[in-house]
Amino acid sequence: MIRSLVSRRCLANAARLTRQLSTSSSHNTKVAVLGASGGIGQPLSLLLKNNPGISQLALYDIAHTPGVAADLSHINTRASVEGFLGPDSLGECLEGSQMVLIPAGVPRKPGMTRDDLFNTNAGIVRDLCKAAATYCPDAMICIITNPVNSTVPIATEVFKKAGVYDPNRIFGVTTLDVVRSNTFVADAIGADVGNTNVPVIGGHAGVTIMPLLSQATPSLPADFPQDKLEALTVRIQNAGTEVVNAKAGAGSATLSMAFAAAKFAQSLLDAINGKEGVVECAFVRSDVTKAQYFATPILLGRNGVERNLGMGKLNDFEQKLVEEGLPELLGSIEKGEKFAA
Repeated sequence: MIRSLVSRRCLANAARLTRQLSTSSSHNTKVAVLGASGGIGQPLSLLLKNNPGISQLALYDIAHTPGVAADLSHINTRASVEGFLGPDSLGECLEGSQMVLIPAGVPRKPGMTRDDLFNTNAGIVRDLCKAAATYCPDAMICIITNPVNSTVPIATEVFKKAGVYDPNRIFGVTTLDVVRSNTFVADAIGADVGNTNVPVIGGHAGVTIMPLLSQATPSLPADFPQDKLEALTVRIQNAGTEVVNAKAGAGSATLSMAFAAAKFAQSLLDAINGKEGVVECAFVRSDVTKAQYFATPILLGRNGVERNLGMGKLNDFEQKLVEEGLPELLGSIEKGEKFAA
């Protein structure tokens, strides 16, 4: 009798798991990762391989992609994996993709700012976006390559020149700023990090990163000291440099960035496939401030940006963050647009 009961429970559990996997795997989605052999690209591709909502994973880079693809293809999850090597194969990689994630580029080293990466990474993003505009013009384009404050405007200008620009489908992935904020705030107030959420607006570099700690969930205690709040803000803004220095020349934030990019990709896939109420912060074309691009919480939908949710009510400290960060953000945007022109 006990054995029969256990057997029935096992069968019920197996049936439930099968239904869950069937539901999550019901959509055929091709996702391309451009820069898949790099420090971000490899762990990002691993996380995407584990996503049951992805049926095809196309990996592109200028070196090592066949090996990365072969390695990932041995993992017993749904997505088929194919590696594409060099510019001649880029079109084939992109064709039919519903989502394109671009982590390609050189990483920061100690003493470098994100703007120091500009001359190399700007050209890489421009060329990859030209190919995407040709071979998958309707795909969701997720820019990870720094400096995001400049590379997103470059992507926009490329798609405009190709005559296929849709502002709702180009995203600067700033999710890492939210992930870091959630982690640091949860630690500071002793909250469950899994249930902590801090919106981060602005851009994706230094003072352009503006965490809205007054809108954190759960709320910071009413007596949370102002000096600690300011120190927490500065740590969030400089978290990338914290990792660069800790790695002592061996690279920048790769694992946490891969996690954040995979999280954003999951949210975007959910929205594309009809899930309602999906919200992520992202750096997008915007009229919320005088900056043409600005990160805010975004309601995602089947066609990308469904609604920009704006900044919400800012306190005096946060308003000052916006005022201090906007000049640098405007300069970075202009730099990207001039390069693309």
